[in-house]
Amino acid sequence: MSVMAAACPLPRTPDLATLHDKLQGLLRFLRGALAISSAHTVDFYTKSVWQELVDLPPESVLAALRESAMQAEPREAEAGSGFAELPKIFCETSQKLLSVEAFARTAKHYSVQNLGLCTPSEQLLTALRVDTRQRVDENVKAIEFMNTKKSHEVQAMSELICSIADYCGLKQIIDVGSGKGYLSSFLSLKYGLNVYGIDSSNTNTHGAKERNRKLKKHWNLYHPQSRADATGLALEMPKELKVPKGVECKGDAESMQRSRLGNQDLSATDVLPDFSGSAISIIRKQQKNLLAQPAEEENLYFEDAFSLIDFLPVDAIEPTSSQVQTTEKSGLRKERRNTTSKARDSSMYSPLTSFITADSQLHDIIEDLEDCLMVGLHTCGDLAPSTLRIFTSKAEVKGVCSVGCCYHLLSEEFENQHKDRYAKENWGFPMCHYLKEERWCCGRNSRMSACLALERVAVGQGLPTESLFYRAVLQNIIKDYYGISKCEQHVGKMYSKCSSFLEYVRMSLKKLGLDESKVSEETIMDYYEKYKPRMNELEAFNMLKVVLAPCIETLILLDRLCYLKEQDGVAWSALVKLFDPVQSPRCYAVIALKNQGDRG
Repeated sequence: MSVMAAACPLPRTPDLATLHDKLQGLLRFLRGALAISSAHTVDFYTKSVWQELVDLPPESVLAALRESAMQAEPREAEAGSGFAELPKIFCETSQKLLSVEAFARTAKHYSVQNLGLCTPSEQLLTALRVDTRQRVDENVKAIEFMNTKKSHEVQAMSELICSIADYCGLKQIIDVGSGKGYLSSFLSLKYGLNVYGIDSSNTNTHGAKERNRKLKKHWNLYHPQSRADATGLALEMPKELKVPKGVECKGDAESMQRSRLGNQDLSATDVLPDFSGSAISIIRKQQKNLLAQPAEEENLYFEDAFSLIDFLPVDAIEPTSSQVQTTEKSGLRKERRNTTSKARDSSMYSPLTSFITADSQLHDIIEDLEDCLMVGLHTCGDLAPSTLRIFTSKAEVKGVCSVGCCYHLLSEEFENQHKDRYAKENWGFPMCHYLKEERWCCGRNSRMSACLALERVAVGQGLPTESLFYRAVLQNIIKDYYGISKCEQHVGKMYSKCSSFLEYVRMSLKKLGLDESKVSEETIMDYYEKYKPRMNELEAFNMLKVVLAPCIETLILLDRLCYLKEQDGVAWSALVKLFDPVQSPRCYAVIALKNQGDRG
């Protein structure tokens, strides 16, 4: 069955002309605002950024932004309505910011959500004929071997992917930038899909294979038991051993330190505490009627100690007769599981190592390639646009569901035009004809600011102002005493290792290979005291960047959606808000399906 053959129509989405109209207004605003998002915090004092770009006192800026944040979101009827005239935000001569209220209101207007361009995920799932009761019956609880953020992302995205696969009659999934394989494992174990997880890191691929091996051993161990028996085993991790809900992974979404293009989201490192074998021993004490485990399983990591009844697919545990009568499955899903029950003994999830580009030949990577759906959860940098280009150019790829991240790692066609640019056909940005004709360039600093999380700041998870202040003042010391206006090396996360500004400067100079003896302790503290009263300038300026961040992300997402709308073979494409932005700031999925009988 092809997508166009399905009876239920998919939700209507904005056409290309509408998207161009929104882009035109957004670009008009960004032409004035881009200077703010392009300014680097490191150079804040050395280049007098506040004085150059803002014609207001920092106190009034902060007060206006707080008031704007408290205002209600625009009503649904108002969402997407344009401004008759762009408010006077910037001075015509100096280009300095004049009105914070107008700036904040315009930035809010040009966010993806308020432009009215998103397709609600519930509406899409309904159109894909997802049975809500069936989802509730089959849904698993929070996965014990993922942190809260990753569990939220994997469950929401896997449900949508399975629904699209059912709608299009597809059984094969290609997960690009699969990382540790959480999404791939979930799709194969819970939904019975045949998944190939492709990642550029051999370490990730090896880890995913090992994790899959252990999951299969557990599946084979518990398969003979009934659901009732297994439920009574209380396999849940004891409360005192569970990861606290507040624990965040070391590579959180906005740390922006990751540089490997072929991998997952900055925020998807998911480093969890390493518990000893005692955790497994505690679980085993609750499993009195189970067979003894092999000795090697004593060394399982915490991520492999989870509630098996909550993670295994529905038919992994034999149901009781009453459950057989009440459990309803779609015909397609039932057929899939019947045909793949034997395949589970081999592997329905195959991790592969390969660096994916827009020119990658899938047949060279996957021998048994068939009609498939290509997906990516927080694909880094150019991997997201490459995924869309593969979808449009390869006959076998019938649909795509991509959530990108790491915008600062995108390659830009019109960036650094004064330099000799290397030959490249497939740039990460822009993708669509409209922005190519505009020769639009954001710049790395603006793309990095697009990774800031407005929703997190709004709920009190603010920016680390003091650490940013330390780095900006340090740059003044480096410029004045070492004659270096731009450091090629990075200080890194030095702030968390230091108890004072003095220690921060000493450790940073040492890391940068600079002679510490040139600067006395008294001089260092003089710099601190000189700039401390101006810390509020830095705080206010960074809040302006946070407010502007959704507009830069909107530009990148609309570029990708316009690209898909330009392709003749694409039957349907949309932006869908898939995650809670507080838990997962990069929450928008770009989804597209091909025409019936399309051959790429």
